[in-house]
Amino acid sequence: MKKQGEILAMIKHINQPKSSVTSRAEIPSLEAQFKKTFADIQVASKEFKMQLGLREVGNVIHNANGIAIVSGLPNVGYDELVRFSNGLLGIAFNIDEVTAGIVLLGHYWHLRAGDEVLRTGRVMDVPVGEHLLGRVINPLGEPLDGIAPPKAKTRLPIERPATAIMDRAPVTTPLQTGIKVIDALIPIGLGQRELILGDRQTGKTALAIDTIVNQRGKDVLCVYCAIGQRGSSVAKVIATLRQHNALDYTVVVVAAGDAPPGLSYIAPYAATSIAEAFIEAGRDVLIVYDDLTQHARAYRELSLLLKRPPGREAFPGDIFYLHSRLLERATHLSKELGGGSLTALPIIETEAQDISAYIPTNLISITDGQIYLSPALFELGILPAVDVGKSVSRVGGKAQRKAYRSVASNLKLTYAQFEELESFSRFGARVDQATEKIIAHGQRVRMSLKQAECSPVSLSEQILLLLAVKEGLFDTVPLLAMSEAEQHLLKAASDIPQGIRDKIESDESISDDDGEMILKLASNALAEFGTDKTDEKETLESSSDRTMVTSIATNKEQEPTDEVPAVELSTKATKNISETSE
Repeated sequence: MKKQGEILAMIKHINQPKSSVTSRAEIPSLEAQFKKTFADIQVASKEFKMQLGLREVGNVIHNANGIAIVSGLPNVGYDELVRFSNGLLGIAFNIDEVTAGIVLLGHYWHLRAGDEVLRTGRVMDVPVGEHLLGRVINPLGEPLDGIAPPKAKTRLPIERPATAIMDRAPVTTPLQTGIKVIDALIPIGLGQRELILGDRQTGKTALAIDTIVNQRGKDVLCVYCAIGQRGSSVAKVIATLRQHNALDYTVVVVAAGDAPPGLSYIAPYAATSIAEAFIEAGRDVLIVYDDLTQHARAYRELSLLLKRPPGREAFPGDIFYLHSRLLERATHLSKELGGGSLTALPIIETEAQDISAYIPTNLISITDGQIYLSPALFELGILPAVDVGKSVSRVGGKAQRKAYRSVASNLKLTYAQFEELESFSRFGARVDQATEKIIAHGQRVRMSLKQAECSPVSLSEQILLLLAVKEGLFDTVPLLAMSEAEQHLLKAASDIPQGIRDKIESDESISDDDGEMILKLASNALAEFGTDKTDEKETLESSSDRTMVTSIATNKEQEPTDEVPAVELSTKATKNISETSE
């Protein structure tokens, strides 16, 4: 019984609550916390000031085909960005007294009359920066490559004023395209605007993509803007860039053919703002607009839907300004502004080889030259199908290296003389021996300028090839063996001493000894492809159907008065080309 009493006493002692002194010590601490909390709430409530904000909220009256008519936004500005209740964005395009015409920047099938629309107080902008390299985005900056959205630290408006004249530097540095016929006859400089035009399926996009591929390792960033192109065509371009490791330094902006016209309208401006962020950092950038014909058609569609008065070919009156304010942003900045450059290659599609149509003539007058691709040359297999007679670069030899200029200065004149004589010989005219040699030499010039797709030729290889053409080393090579002889010659370019290569790349003039050394390499490489005059003539006659040249048979028994000297036939070509070659 005694032990049981002790156990009960111990249990009672354990279950006994804490002393009243401890409880009294904790209760004031809890009360202090409550008092402090309520005091803070009271101070915050006194400091809080209700701020009233004024927002303009309108309503959709009408919606159709990529545009919306809204009311209730009396203070909306031109080109101001607006947001609809479902998150869709739009740009104020028409400003009337009561209503405003909005260009929709997305799919609009879920937009209904009566939906709310809110002003944002800012213009349309796009994310810019190094993080966009290697990405495929739409004009709004949204990803199309299945990767997370780019983290934009900086945004720029898509519409920006062009660089002032005093802030620009002259175009003197070449942009090597890796395409022989362009680098030799129609040189492009950093900061230049060179138009590429031609009919459908003549290789316009391939020409631009080859130029992008050739920029690998040359510290030139690229922006490819696809406007109104089929999804399969854009996918092929992206696959080509990825295959040649060119996507790493390229930003692809896509407004596909099934996208609303509003996205096609803003696509080139958004791509240009992305490029301008790079040139402001002192980088050289190449931008390709593929193509501005679709851009003009999208703008025409929007203008007609908004009931703007149509003009020639139903285009609005400001269609010229649409492209001039875009291409005027291509420039070469002065050294004080970093020395960056933006080179533009806009693409235009012609119909039935009509380069005098409305949009082509607009772009020709805006740009600094054009590269015309001929369907006739394309059908003959002369690729790239560049029509040298209709193509021009208004920068000219100023955008060529000195070494390159020394071997290609007279090439365009020689080629133009050949084309005129070739067209004359198709009528079966009897020509003298000198004319026959000019035609034979011109054929080899044309064959040497042929090039496969995505096969860029380096600067040293081009100089070796053009020097061999200039000195007539190919004149004894049969036309059917020209391709093999050219490949053999290009392999010999690796034997050019490094010192001479450095002179070529650094824009130094090569000495006579250097030229003789290069010429000796070319002679040794082509020694095994030589042939006598009999074989040469047989080869020329057998290939006449492929090159649209009739058989040239010189009749020595004819009177001298029946022979037509080459000088007389080529006088007109000499006058037309002399200024360009200078």
